[in-house]
Order: sequence, then C-alpha cells, then structure tokens
Amino acid sequence: MSRISTVLKSKNIPAIVIVLSLAVVGGMALAAQDRYTLKLGKLSFADFKGYEDWKDVAVSQTETQLKVILANDVMMKAYRQGLPADGKLFPEGSKIVKIEWSFKKNTVSPYFVQVPDTLKAVDVIEKDTKRFPDTHGWAYGDFNYDAASDTFTPQGTDSNCGFACHTTVAAKDYIFTQYPKR
Repeated sequence: MSRISTVLKSKNIPAIVIVLSLAVVGGMALAAQDRYTLKLGKLSFADFKGYEDWKDVAVSQTETQLKVILANDVMMKAYRQGLPADGKLFPEGSKIVKIEWSFKKNTVSPYFVQVPDTLKAVDVIEKDTKRFPDTHGWAYGDFNYDAASDTFTPQGTDSNCGFACHTTVAAKDYIFTQYPKR
C-alpha cells in the first residue's frame, strides 16, 4: 500500500488539512511586503516606483552609514543646470531618494574600501507645490527597513518630518546635496 493511501485511510485527515491550511496561510504572511503601498500623509512610496534605475547624484558617509543619493530625470536636469543655487528653484516633479546602508570592509579588494552591508532605510523627497504647500512644495519621507522581517516602516505620520532640518538650506530650495563635478 502506498504511503498516500495509508494517509488517506487514516483518521488524521482533518489534522492534515489543518496543518496544510496553516502552512499556506503562514506562507502568505511571509510573502514579501509591497513597499509601494506605504504612505506618510499625502506622500506615497509609490511616487518613487522605479527609483532603483534613477541616476546617481552623490554619495555620502556618516560614522555608521553609507548613503547614495539618486534623482529622477526632472531633478537630474535641474542639477545639470546648476541647482541647487541661491534663489533658483527645482521644478515641479523633482524627486530624490537616499538609500542608506550600514557598511563593511570589502575583504577581497586589494585596497581598503567600504561597501554597503545591510539596508537601513530609503528616504524620499518630492516637490509638488499643490500637494505640499505648507513646506514650500517639498514632502519628506523616511522608510526604515527591518532586515529580519524584510519590511519597511514609515517613520512618523506625515511628510513634514524633514522640513525643519531642510530650512537651513532654504536659499538652495531646501536641498542639501550638491551635484559634484564628474
């Protein structure tokens, strides 16, 4: 008698069905999060879909993180025209993303170099003066990443969280990052 026949003749069929059902439901719970459903007030992560293919603006490093700043085509065109500059404004639709990682030493490189390690956050900025008039048209969002659960969590409750910090560069249309010579 085959093993399947033995199982089917068993009195444990309800238990088997329950276990299989839990496995299917549990598998759905472990499925990857759709980060593009996340929002911070009127700012949506979906506004930045495709950011992985945007152009590099610059990189930066803190004591604990390595960061790359990317921009969409609208913002890249403005950067190439010399922005941010005193008194000049980025156009509507400008978007920037900052990807943050912890870093580690590259152990195979013949020289000392730090490389990205664990993803920590994806931060976003968008210019839309109609949707965000209270912050001179800019919306700011931090989406922190948890590697253990493979999920992003919005930081805060609205898209104004970064505005206070960015007021120090109001004369440069609230943008810190310069486009370095290439």
